[in-house]
Amino acid sequence: MNDPVHERNGVLELLKDAVSLLEQSADPRLIPPDGLALVYAIRNARDKDGVAAVKGRIVNDGGSVHAAGPCVFGADERGTQIVLTVMRFDPAARSAAIISFLPATLTALEGMLLECCPVDRSREPVGISSMDWGVASCCKNGVPDVIFDRGRDGNDGRIFIFAEKPAVVANNIIICSNRM
Repeated sequence: MNDPVHERNGVLELLKDAVSLLEQSADPRLIPPDGLALVYAIRNARDKDGVAAVKGRIVNDGGSVHAAGPCVFGADERGTQIVLTVMRFDPAARSAAIISFLPATLTALEGMLLECCPVDRSREPVGISSMDWGVASCCKNGVPDVIFDRGRDGNDGRIFIFAEKPAVVANNIIICSNRM
């Protein structure tokens, strides 16, 4: 029998460990202006209450990478939205990060032999959340390791990194940081 409290506490602990890794080794250039989102969902999460994140995200404070707040459930709407969309295609892909899009970042991720899928904005339907559509459009044949959006109309691009556990997401960000 599953113990929901135990699972939630475990999710928070694994997320905190991954945040610590990023604070020690992530390249500050990967932090978007609104912060790096790192999320981890409980099994079968259906809404924000089942997805833990860093409250206030992970920020670049003058070249120092640190969490703006504690890891809690329901703290990051955008990160929650992308991980819940991905979990519809692969329930095991429960962790995600949102980092800045830089050409050097994409080159590094591709060099790590991660499967990368671009969001094709020219095919975006009207009236649907662009984030939901973009992530879902890349997951039709399985969830890639990375989905990227180069940005448009004055919006900065973003890279979404997925894995089963937050430590894998954090390690991919750190390896990418070391290759830039």
